[in-house]
Amino acid sequence: MAVSKVERLMNLVICLLSTRQFLTAERIRASVAGYEDSVSDEAFGRMFERDKNELRDLGVPLETGQLSRFSTTEGYRINRDRYELPDIDLARDEAAAVAVAVQLWESPELTSAAQSAMLKLRAAGVQVDPEHSPAAVTSIPARSRGSEPALGKLLSAIDAGKSVRFTHRASPTAEFRTRTVEPWAVVTHSGRWYLVGHDVDRGDVRTFRLSRIGDDVEAFGRAGSVRKPDGVDPAAVVARAAGTGDVAGTARVWVRDGRAEEIRRLGTAAETRTVAGVTGTVVELSVRSWEWVARVVAGHGADAIVLAPDDLREQVIRILTVVADRDGVGGVSGVGGTADRDGAVISS
Repeated sequence: MAVSKVERLMNLVICLLSTRQFLTAERIRASVAGYEDSVSDEAFGRMFERDKNELRDLGVPLETGQLSRFSTTEGYRINRDRYELPDIDLARDEAAAVAVAVQLWESPELTSAAQSAMLKLRAAGVQVDPEHSPAAVTSIPARSRGSEPALGKLLSAIDAGKSVRFTHRASPTAEFRTRTVEPWAVVTHSGRWYLVGHDVDRGDVRTFRLSRIGDDVEAFGRAGSVRKPDGVDPAAVVARAAGTGDVAGTARVWVRDGRAEEIRRLGTAAETRTVAGVTGTVVELSVRSWEWVARVVAGHGADAIVLAPDDLREQVIRILTVVADRDGVGGVSGVGGTADRDGAVISS
């Protein structure tokens, strides 16, 4: 498959930026994808001259020099000091946009071509500078790369204004369930990707972590039928769901002495209280996400008991009931605990 002119020029820039040494035209021809299509030396010479002129017209500081002081052979490289941009002051929203672009560029999908070019350069004997190479892949957690299979399909559906159907699981150990969503946006938060949209099945605005969406995303419906409502900030929706938005309220949770350190770290000790003969501490929590706090409390079983508010207590009961039914325990006995306002145990 023939390499386009734009791709060839990009490969040439990567090649000349990836080394401090001057490279001969012959080595560039053997190393840069796109020049192998030249049918003769004359054809390559004409193509290479046009490419050099075009790079210079674009402002790329292409230099010509001898390979060494003992050689008269001419070579080429890009002056990196002149090529790199000076420090730029970005506003908060501009910095966020650049960060997202960097994460996408560093994803496996978009770095495969650059990696291939770097391997070819090394194989040809070119001394690649890994620290400053524009094609070097940063070792960042996979979760912060745009590597989820669903990403491309979801972005296409959002651009087309179509609904999507996919399988999703609420946690790494939960079963996949089919969801039908009117997608509004894909945003990043704390290094993770989230889909924000209207969940048709639940009739509410929901967020879905992309790493928990299956690769079976299917767009359907009339193009342009889905659009984000005015006034909705997808980033704020994700922040609230992830528990980092504005404080939504306060909860009081009893924790057994020596246990549930995670809950202790999240709040402030208010008083010591004995519940069902067990000594513990009442912790007051500032809650940003009721759903997240409910999962944290339920995860500590009988070592953490919700005293208030009622809605959080009921949410924990629902979580424990689902776990008990799944494991065949029967009720919530032995799985966890909740309590009324006076600390009397309802179930434990």
